[in-house]
Amino acid sequence: MSPVEAFIIDLEGNQKEIMMYMHSFLEGLGLQSKIRYRIPFYFGKSWVCYLNPKKNDEVELAMLRGNEMSNAQGILHFNGRSQVAGVKLSNVRDIPYELIGEMLQEAILLDETVKYKKK
Repeated sequence: MSPVEAFIIDLEGNQKEIMMYMHSFLEGLGLQSKIRYRIPFYFGKSWVCYLNPKKNDEVELAMLRGNEMSNAQGILHFNGRSQVAGVKLSNVRDIPYELIGEMLQEAILLDETVKYKKK
């Protein structure tokens, strides 16, 4: 069992179900996972996104280069952040799978084709 899977197993209820689904989805897209800052981060050439369990039983899927993405799907929110943008997921049944898939494909393409510039 990987450290990320061990992290997810320790969660409960909605968060565990969302995190399990999203972890499988992200790894299925070819992203690697590691625990960083006590939560799961996913990377290709560089860090692409992370899953952050929130106190209100939600999970945020956060895109590390959200400020460079088109947000054509209209689901990313910055919440006062200038670079990272995320989507709050409250239930596996309500996840906008198609929109998240499109968003992640854009993030992976960005990771593969545009070198990350540290601010």
